[in-house]
Amino acid sequence: MGEFRARLGGHLHLLRAQARAQASYRMSFAIDLATNVSATVLDVATVIVLFTVTDLVGGFRLEESLVMAGLGLCAFNLADLTVGNIERIRLYVRTGLMDAVLVRPLGPLGQLLAMDLPLRKVSRFLFAAAVLAVALLRADVDWTPARVAFALVAPLAGAVFFGAIFVGTASVAFWWIESGEVGNAFTYGGRDFTSYPVTVYDGWFRRVFAYGLGFAFVAYQPALALLGRADPLGLPAWAGWAAPLVCVPAALVAGLVWRTGVRHYRSTGS
Repeated sequence: MGEFRARLGGHLHLLRAQARAQASYRMSFAIDLATNVSATVLDVATVIVLFTVTDLVGGFRLEESLVMAGLGLCAFNLADLTVGNIERIRLYVRTGLMDAVLVRPLGPLGQLLAMDLPLRKVSRFLFAAAVLAVALLRADVDWTPARVAFALVAPLAGAVFFGAIFVGTASVAFWWIESGEVGNAFTYGGRDFTSYPVTVYDGWFRRVFAYGLGFAFVAYQPALALLGRADPLGLPAWAGWAAPLVCVPAALVAGLVWRTGVRHYRSTGS
């Protein structure tokens, strides 16, 4: 317990130092906050633009689609804020910084996450949370205590899922340093995939990404549970309520890949 507290204290010290350093340049930090939200604004605007030419997309109204987009963007942006900088690991491996991280008396994953915490991305998460809140209020949700709790749990579970994707794909850099674009296909590609109803996709693409990789359980299935709608694709209603559990196997697999990568890491000699 004492060792755990010491490690936790070390990581918190790194986080506080990062926060103080980034906030010390207030004007620069304010500009970063304002400009970073633009990407999420464009994601939401794209969904809205689709509904200027049709009343339904994949069988869902604008308010229902924005619930899915809000869930997906909340989950992704929270994961990107807390874990997303792990995608820089290929830079740490190439420059030899990973060697220094491994000899310090703290866990390497916690150190890497705390070394470059992108606080500027908090504006993206706050905007996505606002979109989700407004969409839920306008979507005529039959609110119950269970649905209120589920509306809070679903984005957090989705963030764990996306965090696992970030860590798992970044770990490939231990074997293949230039693997960044492959990882982006699953992280940023997953963000775009979860911003729309799964019913707009078809064939092998839907089977692989929605159900094989689990992206349907980040936003689409939880949204069905919140909206009280039956799944047009035929899954039972309990699948929506159980959707957050998909983050558990994802986190376990990502942890296994990370630990295997660290054990097999060989210094670049930089």
